[in-house]
Amino acid sequence: MKELSRRAKRMERHHKRKKQPGLNLVSLMDIFTILVFFLLVSSSNVQQLHTSKEIRLPTSISTAIPKETLVISITGQDILVQGRRVASTLDVAASEAPLIQPLMDELNFEAGKAQFSQVEKRARNVTIIGDQKTPYAVLSKILSTCREANYTRISFAAVQKARSKN
Repeated sequence: MKELSRRAKRMERHHKRKKQPGLNLVSLMDIFTILVFFLLVSSSNVQQLHTSKEIRLPTSISTAIPKETLVISITGQDILVQGRRVASTLDVAASEAPLIQPLMDELNFEAGKAQFSQVEKRARNVTIIGDQKTPYAVLSKILSTCREANYTRISFAAVQKARSKN
């Protein structure tokens, strides 16, 4: 056999370094399979409402899952509709008015934005996320304002508590 020259050996080494390793598709498929299973498991039927860290929800043993609706959040300082501040909780508590006018305006604005069926126009859905220490006077005014704006199907957000086996 013929012996290679130094130049030929150097070129052979150079070409070996330039070769790209093959892509291992088996490992890639395993990773994507695990990723798909993780996403399927983590996207279960649990509904997550966006709550503020300032709100501590009361507990409930109800098993009914609420529909996705307009959300009114009540913190220690503010009343929010879909995350937008509409009134101060302290101002509402100090007010003698039975309705909260900025809340009424925002609810009417949201109703004008949404497309409702004939049944929903008579009774719209709203979910109230309120801190467990919210004063009843504030909650009563919010409920009255919702009722006046035709949001009469009202749900209260709560932490679901496991039923005790007795």
